[in-house]
This record gives sequence, structure tokens and C-alpha cells, in this order.
Amino acid sequence: MSVTGEKETRIGIVEKNEKQKVESNEKTLTDDIPKFNHRGWRAMPYIIGNETFEKLGAIGTLANLLVYLTTVFNLKSIAATNMINIFNGCTNFATLLGAFLSDTYFGRYKTLGFCTIASFLGLLMIQLTAAIKNLHPPHCIKESSTCEGPTTGQMAFLLAGFGSLLVGAAGIRPCNLAFGADQFNPNTESGKKGINSFFNWYFVTIYFAVFVSLTLIVYIQSNLSWAVGLAIPAALMLLSCVVFYMGSKVYVKVEPTGSPATSIVQVIVVAIKKRHLKLPENPSVSLFSYMPPESMNSELAYTYQFRLLDKAAIMTPKDQINHDGSPTDPWNLCSVQQVEEVKCLLRVIPIWFSALIFFVAGVQQNTLLVFQAVQSDRRFGHSTFKIPAATYSIFSMLTMSIWLPLYDRKIVPRLRRLTKKDTGITLLQRMGIGMFLAIICMLVSAIVEEHRRTLALTKPIGVEPRKGAISSMSGLWFIPQLVLSGLAEAFTSVGQVEFYYKQFPENMRSIAGSLFFCGMAGSSYLSTLLISIVHQITSKSSTGNWIPEDLNKGRLDYFYYVVAAIEVLNFGYFLLCATWYKYKETGRSSLESKKTETSANGV
Repeated sequence: MSVTGEKETRIGIVEKNEKQKVESNEKTLTDDIPKFNHRGWRAMPYIIGNETFEKLGAIGTLANLLVYLTTVFNLKSIAATNMINIFNGCTNFATLLGAFLSDTYFGRYKTLGFCTIASFLGLLMIQLTAAIKNLHPPHCIKESSTCEGPTTGQMAFLLAGFGSLLVGAAGIRPCNLAFGADQFNPNTESGKKGINSFFNWYFVTIYFAVFVSLTLIVYIQSNLSWAVGLAIPAALMLLSCVVFYMGSKVYVKVEPTGSPATSIVQVIVVAIKKRHLKLPENPSVSLFSYMPPESMNSELAYTYQFRLLDKAAIMTPKDQINHDGSPTDPWNLCSVQQVEEVKCLLRVIPIWFSALIFFVAGVQQNTLLVFQAVQSDRRFGHSTFKIPAATYSIFSMLTMSIWLPLYDRKIVPRLRRLTKKDTGITLLQRMGIGMFLAIICMLVSAIVEEHRRTLALTKPIGVEPRKGAISSMSGLWFIPQLVLSGLAEAFTSVGQVEFYYKQFPENMRSIAGSLFFCGMAGSSYLSTLLISIVHQITSKSSTGNWIPEDLNKGRLDYFYYVVAAIEVLNFGYFLLCATWYKYKETGRSSLESKKTETSANGV
């Protein structure tokens, strides 16, 4: 072979080796990128089906639980109300722990599967308290003014059921919305619209579940049999478990990426360490910038709020950088990206607190209104059929069930053409409308209660055992306030969930979901505290207790005016927070940029 031929052969071998090396590196690069086959609406029958049956099971039990505790377990009204509020608060606050475990260790799929089973076991235990005579106290004798309360063992078994429900709610509530949104590709227009619609339709399923629960299930519980009425929700929850696992092969299952709390703590610790450093004049250029290649989070633009945290990203001569651009010691130097992620959380907190106060108005429509309905004319027309007291909340659910599809399909497209925004109006504007409607709702509630009490004292139609005179006011008078409550929820609750989901970093979306329920938990505790304070203060006043066992002897309307005044102050506070708030500005995520670069190289 000639020298020239040998040379060409060697060059060819080198080029082949280099090509194989490049292809190997590119293959390694693409292997690091998670490949998700977003099925979008194809996965929704399983997810929506699971959600519907889960909500039918949970709400079918919880909706009438106040009546169950006062009639079967013979608890006093105030004690039962506070017990429900505390339980709701605990289940909602537990979502923080569930979200942390999901995002850090288990992922949303495994968390939802385990917690759905836990909810089923909890509902089954509560059903057994009604089905087995020894698990609840004996029924009260109508002629007797005293009733035997539950024993320690009976309460312990009931609370064990509550505990299992708490475990279920801790994982289901923060993960179900984020898990559903995971099925859509957020980097496509159809995926973005799918996510927006999913939030609205998710709440439609909840309201449908509440509608069925407050009619059929509550009627069976109140008029036919508690044992059968509580067995139906338990069976539906079992069906929810089956439907969830049927879609296992279809779901996008985002794996946990480690604790997001570590990065938050690092920023705070480093900012404190470097608190004596002077902030640079041009922070967007001077601060340390680094984006981990494996991060699922979108790259955030620099903002001038909470600038003290910027000190965590100031480089000093002691700070060392690794060959890949990351800091050698992340407890001495943080990136601008980390700082901006913490700023996202801090900006949301004032809005969250305002939403917490907002929910106080809704709590009253689910608790105290039940006692009002008990002492009202619940007959349907001229028949002898009585609408169960807990069923009146159905009008709130019906309002939301009708309004949300109308808003999603008719109003949002028209608003989108006017405002050029995907959501029609901004999420904070949507929340603000709901908060204003909550004020009107409480004012109407006070007026209706004053009318009910007046007729109860002047034109009673009977006497409710252990409660007092029944007002001749029709229970249908509660519809206006419930419609207003439903509209307020439709605007603020849905807007709030979507707001948290979009404003939080992507690796904290389960925590974002838990924040909504933490607001509801705080409102339950705040409502309990407010009722207890008013109950204690007014019981010693000359006008008498505002919230006694017999509402006709109290002034519940005054309490509603107090709540309305609180909501007015909260609305003003929200407007200030909304004016100050800066929405998250993002680019592509690190993984998405990585995919684009790989595609540009021909892979």
C-alpha cells in the first residue's frame, strides 16, 4: 500500500473514532433528558374519574358529618362545630407534609396511590361507627332533655377514622391538581390551554361530587340509614382506588428531584452570612449566575424586590467555582436562580394570607348555616318532605358547576381577545372579584338571619328538640347568600389554585397545591377562634350570647356583620398586595434548553 493510501486510511480511522465519540456523547446527553409522552386529555378519564369518585366518597361523608356528630354521637353544637373546624384545619395543614414527601421522596403518582387507599380505610372506619351499635352512644330519647355522650373507646375509634382520612388528605389534596397538570406539555400552546381548562374542569368535578353528596347521599343518611348512607361513600372511595390504578400505563410520572427546601435554606443562610456586603449597582450582571443542567425549573428573570437576598449571590475571593460552573460550597455562594426562586415564595405569602381571611366567609356557609336551616321551614312546597339541613349548600355548588364551564368556554375566549391574556383577566383580578363578592355574601347572610330569627320569635311553626322554635321562614331564603358564596368561590378558589401553580418553581408544585389547602386550614382555625371569642365575650354581656344552642335566643346576624367587616379590611389589604405583586417571568427550563441544543446538533 502506498504512503498516501496509508495516510488516508489512518485519517479515515481517526475521523470514524471521533464521529463515534461525538455520537456517544450526544447519546449520553439525550439519555439524561427525561422523555415524557404527554397524553393530555387521553389521561383525563382516569384522573377525572378518580377525582370524582374520591370526592364523592370524602364529601359524601364530611358534608353531613356535623349532623352525624350532633345526632348520633350526641355532641353539643359548638363542640361539634369546633371539632369539624379543627379536623378540617388539620387535614389541610397536613398537605404541607404530604407535598414535601411527594416532591422530595415518592413522587405524585406513588403518593396519590397510597393516600387514596388510606382515605378508603378512614371512611370504612367511620361507617363502622354507625353500623355497629357498640361503636356509638345510644340514641337520645326525644322527651328527655339529657343525652348520653360517647365513651372514650367510641371517640377513639371515630378519631382513628379521622386520622386515616387525614393521612389520605395529606397526599391527595396537594398532588391531585399538579398530577393532572403533569399530563399536559407546558411548552406547547395546546398544553398551556389544556392546563388552564383542567383547573376549571377539576373544580367542576368537585362541585358535581358535592351536588350528589348533598342530595342523594345526605338524604339517605338523614332520612333512611346512617349505616347505608356512610357505606356508599366508602364504596365510592374503593372505586376511586380501582380507577386510579387502571390508568397507570397512561400517566406521566414525574420523579421527585430532592428536597426543594434545601435550596431555600441555603439562600437564607448565605444571605445572613453576607449581610455586611454591599449590593452591586448592576445586580443582573454582577451577581453569580448558574443554572443546573438537570433542573426542571424555568430560568427566572432578575427582580428588584427583596434585594437583601441578593447578597447570597455575591461572589467573594473566598468563593470557588467547579469546572461545570457550580459553586464549590453552596452554603457560601448561591446563584441568582436560587435567590429568585425564594423571592417567588415570599411574594406569594401576602396573597396567601389574604386568601386565608377570604375563606372565613365560606366556612360559615358550611357550618353555622346548617344550624340556621335546622330552625327554618325546610318543607319543599306544600309537601311533608323536608330538605336535609346540610343539603342547602347544594345551591352554592350548583352555582359553581354552572358558572365555571360557562366562564371557561364562553367568557374567557371573549376576554382573551380583548386583553390578549391566556386567562382572559389576570389571576389576581379574578381573585379580587371573589373577595368582593364574599363581602356582599356576608351582608346578605346577616339580613336573612335577622329575618329568620324575627319570624321564629313571632310566627313559629313548631319546635326542634334540643334547639328551639322553628321559624316560618322558608329555607329557600338561604339561596341568595349561597349563590354569592358559590360565585365568590368560583372566582377566588380556582384563581388561587392556578396562581400558586404558575407562580411557584416547577419542582415545588405539590407544595404549591398544599398552600391552597393551608389557607383553608388557617381559615378553619381562625373561624374556630373567632366563634370561641365571640361566644365567650357575648355570653357575659347584657345582650346575651350571640351564638347559643338555640339561635333564636342569640344574634347570629351580628356575628355575620363582624365577619363582613373583617372581609372589607381584607379586601383593602388584598388590593395593596395585588398592586405590589410582580408576576414570575420565565424563560425555558434547563432541560428544555438542553433538548433544543441537542436537536440543533442533529440528534
